[in-house]
Amino acid sequence: MASRRQVKSLSEEAICPICLDFFVDPVILECEHNFCRSCITQSWEKKEINSCPECREEFPERNFRVNRTLANLAEKSRKLNLDPKAKENKRHCEKHQKELKLFCETDKKLICLICRDSREHKSHNFRTPEEVVQIYKSQLECSLDSLIEKKSAVLELELNQKQKISEVREQANGLQTNITSEFTKMHQILTEKEQRLLRDLREEEERILEPIEKNLREIQENLNSIEEKLLKLQEQMEQTDEQIFL
Repeated sequence: MASRRQVKSLSEEAICPICLDFFVDPVILECEHNFCRSCITQSWEKKEINSCPECREEFPERNFRVNRTLANLAEKSRKLNLDPKAKENKRHCEKHQKELKLFCETDKKLICLICRDSREHKSHNFRTPEEVVQIYKSQLECSLDSLIEKKSAVLELELNQKQKISEVREQANGLQTNITSEFTKMHQILTEKEQRLLRDLREEEERILEPIEKNLREIQENLNSIEEKLLKLQEQMEQTDEQIFL
């Protein structure tokens, strides 16, 4: 059975350097570099010069050959469910490329066994990642419980505030209804009083004006009588015939 390293090497051989995925319809250039047909075609369409994306060699013509062997290799790699873009789950020490098996409590970071024996971590305290995870989880659980209690208290405060807001709004709506009703009654009373006062005013006006208008009519009649007498006297005064005058 192929080892993991051999499988990884097989996977790398079947990857297109442009799309970084398994070859699809691979072709080989004159410089012996391989690419997906669509990848190299699109690459050349973006350039005025036909060149290899790997070695930069230039070609006078856009010539390439189908690489059936590489196509078969890519198909086999695809059937093995190899993911060319996947990364290993376990993290490794950047300095020594070893698995991180310890947690340095002094520096608060994961280290490998070689780092533990180095001068950099001398006299430091170490624990296994599993122990540290349990310690931190216990601390997080305490913090979680505390936050849950605080959340419950805040939710209760929020509920009380919402109830108070609801009560205030209900009281305000009730007062608004009462105010509107009272002012409607007052408006009706004032309207009735206005109409009564206007009626009384008209009656009082008629009562006062009736004798005055009667006196005015009598004065006008007397005036008419006087004017008639004046008119006759003036006619007599204008008479020149003495016999007629007498």
